[in-house]
Amino acid sequence: MDQEGQGGHFHIPLIEHDDSPRAFIEPSEHIARLDVPEACVITFFGDVVDRLIERRGARILVENRWEDGPHPLLEVEHAGQRLAVLRSGVGAPLAGALLEEVIAMGCRYFMVCGGAGALHRDLALGHLVVVSSAIRDEGTSYHYLPPARRIEADREARRVLEDVLQRRGAPYVAGQTWTTDAPYRETPRKIAARRDEGCLTVEMEAAALAAVAAFRGVPLAQVLYCGDDLAGDSWDHRSWQSLADVREDLFDLTAAAALALARSSD
Repeated sequence: MDQEGQGGHFHIPLIEHDDSPRAFIEPSEHIARLDVPEACVITFFGDVVDRLIERRGARILVENRWEDGPHPLLEVEHAGQRLAVLRSGVGAPLAGALLEEVIAMGCRYFMVCGGAGALHRDLALGHLVVVSSAIRDEGTSYHYLPPARRIEADREARRVLEDVLQRRGAPYVAGQTWTTDAPYRETPRKIAARRDEGCLTVEMEAAALAAVAAFRGVPLAQVLYCGDDLAGDSWDHRSWQSLADVREDLFDLTAAAALALARSSD
């Protein structure tokens, strides 16, 4: 297959960036603006979302059913204030599209909590990592920002998040993550290269979420808890999805951070 065009240059669609501010399907033109809280937690923890509904009286504002099922936007009272909660989808394309939709609905200040694979042995199960930057080894971010190797986290949103973690006495480290579309192609060579490049974790959404937020001009910061271990000679799952207490605590921390971010922007 001929991969080269005139002059011997590769024509790779992902690097053909179009900086047009308007898409053919523009979210704000097709999604109604609603009475939603401006502060929003984006979480991948379906179990936490279920408990918000069952135990804390969260109500579904928008069911938002996709082909794989619902990804609801909820409202819950947290510390006496209105808070939106988005049950996101796994993978950069879906996570990025869902963020687009809730921005169009009216959410403005975002904190993200999720899990990630640890690339260093000293990152114990449950250890928190605040994303300082993400390696863009996925496709979605390239449709929002010009090609680059990494994307930096929003500085102010990250500052607010770290301030909340420090005030709550939650141990964490800040560092770079590796966002990839292909978890079953995380080869030993690539893992070693990303570790040498300074990546602490690997996941599938951080770069895309940061890019969508930057494109739409909304602040967003992300904190991950270390789950499975990719630092050894073989994969260790570590039963990371069973840490209900860690997931609950992390949600509460990001909820406080989202509300603090909204207050700091008043």
